[in-house]
Amino acid sequence: MNGGAVWRASRGAVKRRRVQTVVIGLVVFCSTATVLLALAVISAARAPFDTAFEAEHGAHVTAVFDPAKASAEQLAATAHRPGVEAAAGPFDQAVVTIANDWIGHPPGPLTLTGRPDPEAAPVDRVTVLSGRWATAPGEVVIATPGGSSEKYIGSSLTTSSGLKLTVVGFATDMSQSSGGWVTPEQAAALHPTARQMLYRFTDADTEQRLTASLGAATEGLPEGAVASAQSYLVLKQAFSAGADAYLPLMTVFGVLGLIVAALIVGNVVSGAVVSGYRHIGVLKSIGFTPRQVVTVYLTMVSVPAVVGTVLGTAAGWAASYPILKTAFTGISLGTAVVEPADWLPAATLLGVPLLVALAALVPASRAHRLSAAQAISAGSAPRTGRGLKVQRWLSGTRLPRSVSLGLGQPFARPARTALTMAAITLGVVTVTVTTGVTGTLAKSYAPSDRNTHIDVLTSKFADKKIEPRLTPEQTEAMLHSTAGAERVSVRGLMRVGLVGQPQLVFANFYGGDDMVDHQRLRVVEGRPATGLGEIEAGPAFLDQHGVKLGDRLTLVLDGRQTTVTIVGKEIEGNANAISSNAATRALLTPDPHVVEYDVRLAEGTDAAAYQKAVTDADPSLTPSIVAPSTEGSVVAIQTFSTTFTVLLSVVAALGVFNTLLLTIRERRRDLGMLKAIGMTPRQVVAMTITSVAWQGVASGIIGIPLGILVHRLIIEHVRIIAFTDSMIDVWGAPLLTGLALAGVAIAVLGALVPARSAARLPIAEVLHNE
Repeated sequence: MNGGAVWRASRGAVKRRRVQTVVIGLVVFCSTATVLLALAVISAARAPFDTAFEAEHGAHVTAVFDPAKASAEQLAATAHRPGVEAAAGPFDQAVVTIANDWIGHPPGPLTLTGRPDPEAAPVDRVTVLSGRWATAPGEVVIATPGGSSEKYIGSSLTTSSGLKLTVVGFATDMSQSSGGWVTPEQAAALHPTARQMLYRFTDADTEQRLTASLGAATEGLPEGAVASAQSYLVLKQAFSAGADAYLPLMTVFGVLGLIVAALIVGNVVSGAVVSGYRHIGVLKSIGFTPRQVVTVYLTMVSVPAVVGTVLGTAAGWAASYPILKTAFTGISLGTAVVEPADWLPAATLLGVPLLVALAALVPASRAHRLSAAQAISAGSAPRTGRGLKVQRWLSGTRLPRSVSLGLGQPFARPARTALTMAAITLGVVTVTVTTGVTGTLAKSYAPSDRNTHIDVLTSKFADKKIEPRLTPEQTEAMLHSTAGAERVSVRGLMRVGLVGQPQLVFANFYGGDDMVDHQRLRVVEGRPATGLGEIEAGPAFLDQHGVKLGDRLTLVLDGRQTTVTIVGKEIEGNANAISSNAATRALLTPDPHVVEYDVRLAEGTDAAAYQKAVTDADPSLTPSIVAPSTEGSVVAIQTFSTTFTVLLSVVAALGVFNTLLLTIRERRRDLGMLKAIGMTPRQVVAMTITSVAWQGVASGIIGIPLGILVHRLIIEHVRIIAFTDSMIDVWGAPLLTGLALAGVAIAVLGALVPARSAARLPIAEVLHNE
């Protein structure tokens, strides 16, 4: 038998089973898109950083030394210690204060390092994005994560000491070694307070090994010579922190999608083989070999699988770009290019059809084993079913006949029933996970009170050109005295330096009444930073800077320094932002740098009238009623999980749909006889839906505990948000009751169309054909 005959038989099988063909195509489409998205996030979370870091010969450790305790010669000697692969430095480092707004930055400190052109440096080859490198005193290159407009080239920065620096370029480096660079001569003239060394070590796979390598390199230096050390592993973790929030969800849904696809394909082929015994016998009788018969069934599923894979790959590839853009929003990318890996389309185009073929091979092998005589006799013989004993027992109960027949029907094909229940169970798991994630996020962003809040922005923050009438103190007093105000908090915002850290951080300083600002993030570990010299920060900041609760940092602003202690961990937050109080701010600067006020109104207050009174008192202020909101990353996570839940629930329902179509095709004669002896169309529908409804109940009992377990695992690995146990525990009796119906809903949704089809079967035609 030649290949043309096999293809014609395969094409005929596809045409005869058009519904199953469409089901397989849809299932594979959804699964492929889901898997490609998961792989895109996984690949982008690590590979771009590694590629850019190695291209720049990034520093494994950026170490800052106290020049009073270690000379330049002593530091240069550390480059030749055992374990040091390469080193650059020492470079003088100074912190200057920029007195006015500059290139989109507020006044504040700027860390400058004196370096010659780093193009051929053995470590940390800084990439110039625009302009050129500083080659003469009075020139500066500014560090920026993504370049800057050419119009800023040639602009001047004036330090608090009156020194003018001309911006000649913008640059970036994956090591984040400085806020800007000047020539070595210029750095020496700035009265440097530190010296920087950049190291690459032969053993740098873990933090423990990096610590040991740095210790070996600096052995023999005076005690306290090392002021600080920044590890590239901390930067790498910070780089992927946003993407890591999506990884658990994407991975779970991707794996679930593949499993459901394999189950449904196996179910389709198994049903096609069982219901096509006579067709298999005929094929073998006219000369088809067992392998060619198996090829016919594999081709039957491969055609829609390939089409679904191609469309799913295209859809997933198109969706991966906006997803990655969202996942890496706010992350310092440096020279890293975040995009899905080039090999992903090829991997899905080859891997998914192969998985489908493997899933189809096991049930198709049954057709390989049957002889022609066995297949024809099996296809011609009446099917009593292996669930006859169960059906007889159910017929003896007081249940309506349509219900008892429906309950016993799945036992005739236990393997098919198991595959269908597995698909429904995975659908229940998905619904449970999404419900849990949504509930946890809702709890984490629940408003702290039910009062109406008015957000009042100053002209500095609202970008108004109107000069304020009132001072910050007078504004706070006015907001207090205006009728309806219950409490008023103040938020000051500025950029401060961290001693030993090259990059600046945003500092929110809260004051006023109990610091009730609606934007103040909840502290979920430790306590709020209400005392002098205390700060709090989110998990992203703690990860990026390699610190924990109880650690001490030194803040620098306007030439002043103060040491603070991390006492609280916020639920989330910017990786480069901290929060403190007005008393701590006063240690650094007398200027409160107020950008915003939060007013909590008393119950029954007319919010619109309060807004008008504030605007009348000072037109430079912008008051607005606070609307409930959540972070963009949270909305994105909810959107992704909900979308994938709908997709996988539809896929599970399609599995039920396909199973019932196969069952109805097999039982056409039985249905015809039942209708002939008086069963009404409504009873046929009830019997068909009952046959899958109890499977939905059983699937819910199995799937809900699994979904709760997966939900906890996902939440515990979303590193950009710190959840408390009370936020994770969202499972109340009403919610669990609703979830218990999810399996039934999926089963019934997939059963409705086949049930109506069975009810409309014409009795005369069915019995005549049989």
